Amino acid sequence: MSRVKLDGISKSFGDVQALADVSIDVEDGSFFVLLGPSGAGKTTTLRVIAGLEAPDAGEVSFDGAAAGDATPAARDVAMVFQSYALYPKQTVAENIASPLRARHIRVEEIDKQVADIAALLHIDHLLDRHPGQLSGGEQQRVALGRALVREPRAFLMDEPLTNLDVKLRVEMRAELTRLHRHVGRTFIYVSNDQAEAMSMADRIAVLHDGRIQQVGTPEEVYDHPVNRFVATFVGSSRMNLLACTVQDAELVGADGWRLPAPRTSAGQGTRLELGIRPEDLSVAGEAEGPHVVRGTVYAVEPLGDRVLLDVQVGDTIVRVKAAPTVSHDVGQAVGITVDMARIHLFDVDSGLALPVRDEPDHDPVC
Repeated sequence: MSRVKLDGISKSFGDVQALADVSIDVEDGSFFVLLGPSGAGKTTTLRVIAGLEAPDAGEVSFDGAAAGDATPAARDVAMVFQSYALYPKQTVAENIASPLRARHIRVEEIDKQVADIAALLHIDHLLDRHPGQLSGGEQQRVALGRALVREPRAFLMDEPLTNLDVKLRVEMRAELTRLHRHVGRTFIYVSNDQAEAMSMADRIAVLHDGRIQQVGTPEEVYDHPVNRFVATFVGSSRMNLLACTVQDAELVGADGWRLPAPRTSAGQGTRLELGIRPEDLSVAGEAEGPHVVRGTVYAVEPLGDRVLLDVQVGDTIVRVKAAPTVSHDVGQAVGITVDMARIHLFDVDSGLALPVRDEPDHDPVC
């Protein structure tokens, strides 16, 4: 097992700044996810950890020892890629065994370790097949098996589930979580899928334009986003944002709505954005009250287990997650009740979140 630390990592490719002062601390044995959109710097971060890219500045360390001069082999990490990179002419057993054969381990020991890993991954019945005879999910398990059999100090995974269909991705998320618990080693996992990050990670680092936006547990990142980007990137459906200003003891929307102003550092007349997740809203036809915003149903999406309602409030479309029994017609006037204990406020210019409740501040970068 291994603790992996990045301290002030920067990396450029020509005029493109891929990473800028990236610092993260991955605890020994944790499942750590690098989450962000394409081009955020996730894969570059992984390659710097593996030693495949040399940083322009900063330091990578394993268990407190600097790894700047260590070759990729000396770092003893295993990588699992988006493409499975299996040897097509070798059987499943031979693919899994390839790292052990390179170490000249005895055949009997290789056979035992391959059998153990195949049983762990539920592919022991596939050992005599070739990659071309396997499904995508089975090929992914073989690639994982080839990495696991090495028993490296850390596993680096670069969007390994991207090529799978939705059902298999959900199944493999559960399998990876189970494998992590079983082997107890450090996993560093790259994804642009917030559902993967939220369901698997012990801790998440959100990246954007090569910079760390926030590091925390899935619950911290979801419930206490430190800025507008994190708030809107994490969550499905995305957080609603409504422009408003502070006037006396109220938040007054650009579209004329009014809500009680929570305790905040924003002064009179400050321009803000009110953030509220769709699940923290509810809809009733004739609802009125201090926590209600009026609007008109713009679209209805029944999804079986829930109904998504798009409600037009002035020039803004607000999405609401409602119970499957909720029924409203397009064009109907409705009231949206806001759970004021779950709102977020963001500074318009900086995008930073403002504290709105009597809770401890959360450090955006760990």
